[in-house]
Amino acid sequence: MRTQIRQLPIKTMLALTLAALSTAASAQTSTPEQQRYHDIYRELVEINTTHSVGDTTKAARAMEKHLLDAGFAASDIQVLEPFPRKGNLVLRFKGNGSKQPLLLLAHIDVVEAKREDWKSDPFQLQETGGYFTARGSIDDKAMASAFVSVLSQLKQEGFKPSRDIILALTADEERLDVPSNGAYWLINNKPELLKAEFGINEGGGGELGGGKPNLHRLQVAEKMYTTYELEARDVGGHSSIPTANNPIYALSAALDKLGAYRFPVHLGDVTKTYFSRSAAFASGQLAEDMRAVGSGKPDATVIERLSATPAYNAQLRTTCVATMVNAGHAENALPQSAKATVNCRILPHDDPQDIDRQLKQVIDSNKITVRYLNKPLRSPASPLTGDLVKTVEALTQDMWPGVPVVPAMSTGATDSRFMRNAGIPMYGVTGLFTDPADYRTHGLDERVEIQRLYDSREFLYRLVKRLAQ
Repeated sequence: MRTQIRQLPIKTMLALTLAALSTAASAQTSTPEQQRYHDIYRELVEINTTHSVGDTTKAARAMEKHLLDAGFAASDIQVLEPFPRKGNLVLRFKGNGSKQPLLLLAHIDVVEAKREDWKSDPFQLQETGGYFTARGSIDDKAMASAFVSVLSQLKQEGFKPSRDIILALTADEERLDVPSNGAYWLINNKPELLKAEFGINEGGGGELGGGKPNLHRLQVAEKMYTTYELEARDVGGHSSIPTANNPIYALSAALDKLGAYRFPVHLGDVTKTYFSRSAAFASGQLAEDMRAVGSGKPDATVIERLSATPAYNAQLRTTCVATMVNAGHAENALPQSAKATVNCRILPHDDPQDIDRQLKQVIDSNKITVRYLNKPLRSPASPLTGDLVKTVEALTQDMWPGVPVVPAMSTGATDSRFMRNAGIPMYGVTGLFTDPADYRTHGLDERVEIQRLYDSREFLYRLVKRLAQ
């Protein structure tokens, strides 16, 4: 049987040729360690670890195999599964004990991702246009796989650490303060596995400006996370006979008051340092305002101008915001109930009881019931001194000369709060530089520049090795 061969258009053939050459060039420039990291990263990213259908135990077992292949003994590794499909891995790379242990913490669960919303399958790693695209390509499988790759390399090099290096890959970070949160469960049930002098986690990272590294954030603090439910109730009735006690109106009035309220500004050391060092990358009035906050004595006009920018406002004060509302039960019936969820992010140096008092005072209504959905966990700031901070600053200059390290407070939450609360200073630092204008973590088509990812892995390799020498 004779087969006819269809001639492809010249443009199509040229595109295919260029793509093949690009892939070949990329493969040629990858070092053996980058290739090993790539393979670990791809495998971890392509294991679905969402809460709905995913399995972090499967991911933990996959990473265990890589560590065993690198030469670690089975007795060095534990996979703990206190809840079905919510496994955690803990590795201890034993040192000579001359220094206290170092903790490397990363979560291996990811937020949900709907295939129909994405341009490609979120659980198949795409390598196009100089980017890796997938759910978890940054948060937090980039760091988790980097730690596995780094410790595997150190083991195969015959590195003899001066301190134990503890790796903890954990479940359910994205679900916050649930019992199955791996970091929470481990520090409360197996604290001896994680006890360390200090630790490294997500929460920091570099910022690109004009495509070039601009500053390197070192997370040393984060806000406390708490959620309230507000509810107004009434007996209801027929919608044709309105009454003065409509729960929707009562709740709306309370939320309007909360929306107009600003909690007091409280400047901690990390906030002052963040603004003073960030002033170098601003100009005009913004730079002057940042320096004023850095001095610790900004006037009211400075605070007013900075508060107009949500990101700066969140650094300056505690915030509470309505995030969900649910009311009524039928279009032709007066509501019997109206509920709102209010999420608060409390400064680490604010008193949660005082915030609770202010919130209830602002609402100022005997028609509203206020109750906690989850109470805040205090999280003290990590010190801005010590070997880790000095080493991060030195390595940043080695790899990105002239780029400053800027201590920062996360307005969101990470598992570092559990460790800090247990007396382990934690530092969010990754060496991964991203463009703020292309921030897709938790969003559609999450992605990271391929070369930036490899640079981050190299930074973490040097950082861990220096800290453990």
